[in-house]
Amino acid sequence: MNGGDDAAVTAGSGPPTSLEWRFSQVFGERTAGEEVQEVDIISAIEFDKSGDHLATGDRGGRVVLFERTDTKDHGGTRRDLERADYAIRHPEFRYKTEFQSHEPEFDYLKSLEIEEKINKIRWCQPTNGSLFLISTNDKTIKFWKVQEKKIKKVCDMNVDPSKAVGNDGAHNDFSFPPGGIPSLRLPVVTSQETSLVARCRRVYAHAHDYHINSISNSSDGETFISADDLRINLWHLEISNQSFNIVDVKPANMEDLTEVITSAEFHPIHCNMLAYSSSKGSIRLIDLRQSALCDTHSKLFEEPEVPGSRSFFTEIIASISDIKFSRDGRYILSRDYMTLKLWDINMDSGPVATYQVHEHLRPKLCDLYENDSIFDKFECCLSGEGLRVATGSYSNLFRVFGVAPGSTEATTLEASKNPMRRQVQTPSRPSRSLSSITRVVRRGSESPGSDSNSNSLDFTTKLLHLAWHPTENSIACAAANSLYMYYA
Repeated sequence: MNGGDDAAVTAGSGPPTSLEWRFSQVFGERTAGEEVQEVDIISAIEFDKSGDHLATGDRGGRVVLFERTDTKDHGGTRRDLERADYAIRHPEFRYKTEFQSHEPEFDYLKSLEIEEKINKIRWCQPTNGSLFLISTNDKTIKFWKVQEKKIKKVCDMNVDPSKAVGNDGAHNDFSFPPGGIPSLRLPVVTSQETSLVARCRRVYAHAHDYHINSISNSSDGETFISADDLRINLWHLEISNQSFNIVDVKPANMEDLTEVITSAEFHPIHCNMLAYSSSKGSIRLIDLRQSALCDTHSKLFEEPEVPGSRSFFTEIIASISDIKFSRDGRYILSRDYMTLKLWDINMDSGPVATYQVHEHLRPKLCDLYENDSIFDKFECCLSGEGLRVATGSYSNLFRVFGVAPGSTEATTLEASKNPMRRQVQTPSRPSRSLSSITRVVRRGSESPGSDSNSNSLDFTTKLLHLAWHPTENSIACAAANSLYMYYA
């Protein structure tokens, strides 16, 4: 659990805007041959809006919080990082606290075991020095408050000091000293130390028949949504016993079901807008002002199917596993099994850019289907300024692409204390122009089951979860039970 910055990864022969990525820290690093317990595998990662705090959730139902220290140790602020004396420093985090968010449950009505695994974590607005966040497993959402509590001690009691404190450290003899008390003194309350305490403020339960796959906070700071396979519910943070069903795609006859909801997210600026993705590869943008039940969408984003390209795996690999809005809300980034796609919310005729992530795995789709790897749900993220996107892959690899006009930046890094740059620059060609902004399509390695350096991919190790710092080029990603952090 030590940090360092020994290793560096250079983006290669790309344009000057290509970043040089360096290893920063690792928490929970495994030793050689150490077996990872299933409950310790990280299942969710999230930075808060300031970037000063990071939360992770695991399959054991625990939430672990990390706090940034490189600004505190030097008495600076995030603006100080722009000064020359801070330029050589990199973001450093320390373990802050952890708490048990969810416990395993059993639904006796449905004879169903409910895992404690944390599916998503979202930060809420901090208040009076306290941190707030919501976390969810498959069925239950919880609202947590984390604050510092001072342990207080009373001293200068009007008692005989020799009899005042017992072996257990408690006051157990309050008799006056012989001859009485020469003078009465007011007891003094002193604070000895502080400790972090996590309290569950509210529990939002019994609102989903299917597994919750997403939670997202509204920009108004008062409401949030939760989504399962067929429904999206709207909640108020202060009201835990009532929610409003705003999206319902459940057909009257379940045999007519053709697609399910896979991810949902509020617009970062407009609290009346949200987007959700489906297993058919489409994204729907809805406006809460249109109707109480948003059974119609204001915009539909989906890529037309190429004639003659349909196969048994077409719908499976088209399923979108994650969507993210850019910070300004102009773009939506989506991840399906094979690609990353960038969508402009003002253009619904197709994505403005497509980034090939797993194209080299296309010849192995049968094998991936047999071992269920084809159903892996990889997350995606954007940098704060919106110039780069990132997503994970197998063998604990993650890929970073530049999205600036004309950029050919495409780097593949390994989640390791000594990361190796595993992908050389690959040829690119322009995508079809949907605006005045030029985008490029990048192709991955064409070698089946290996990267461009002919390294065999390990499908048992996968980097599913990662998050980009909201204001800096810093990425946190999870490889099994280890949290790796990189900066550029």
